[in-house]
Amino acid sequence: MEQKWPQEIWLVRHGQSAGNVARDVAEAAAGHMIDIAERDVDVPLSELGMRQSQALGSWFAGLPEAERPNVVLHSPYVRAAETANILMRSLNREILLAVHGDERLREKEFGILDRLTTHGIAHKYPELYEQRQHVGKFYFRPPGGESWCDVVLRLRSLLDTISREYGGERVLIVAHQVIVNCFRYLIERLDEASILAADRAGDVPNCSVTSYAFDPEAGKRGKLVLRLVNFVAPLEASGTPVTVSKDVPAAPKA
Repeated sequence: MEQKWPQEIWLVRHGQSAGNVARDVAEAAAGHMIDIAERDVDVPLSELGMRQSQALGSWFAGLPEAERPNVVLHSPYVRAAETANILMRSLNREILLAVHGDERLREKEFGILDRLTTHGIAHKYPELYEQRQHVGKFYFRPPGGESWCDVVLRLRSLLDTISREYGGERVLIVAHQVIVNCFRYLIERLDEASILAADRAGDVPNCSVTSYAFDPEAGKRGKLVLRLVNFVAPLEASGTPVTVSKDVPAAPKA
């Protein structure tokens, strides 16, 4: 029987972005707005984010060629595309079967809460703030935006594409914090409580790796098995600071 799933999937959150830095400054000052002019889609990597991407790229380059990614899928957002491009510099481009930006990997859309800090959400939209606290982040959808459940639905479509087109391949996915968590929800078949508990335990670090490998002995027909979670050893080994800043913007945790 032909293998349905990739041989390996690496989920990588983009390197630190200028938006992450601006958000940290605003939150530390108890401000209401994140001071960044670009659209969220256009926010670039910070200088540190570039260094983090280079450190992770060196780690991928150190893998045997037969174990390196040969398919790269990334969010079209600038910070994710820049991270993917830096990582690809460390790969042998001759072995790459496909490189695609895919809109299904975009950041969760925040709608009218875009660029607001936690303080700003509570101040400007107190009823929405209270509703979100009651409903929880998995199902809460801000006006004009998405819930985690909405993100899961588009990622189900992407997993169908991956299983159809990249069975047996080694797939690197570069995206955002919520995307990493929602992939975990799908691949590990978690429930709402489990993935939100993982989210509360800590943010997904920039340029961290969460990975799965196909095990033909697992389940009835083989399945993807978790190997790494928020792996940051490549950054630590190179002396590159590890950051866990949220993407812009971030509502308070449930």
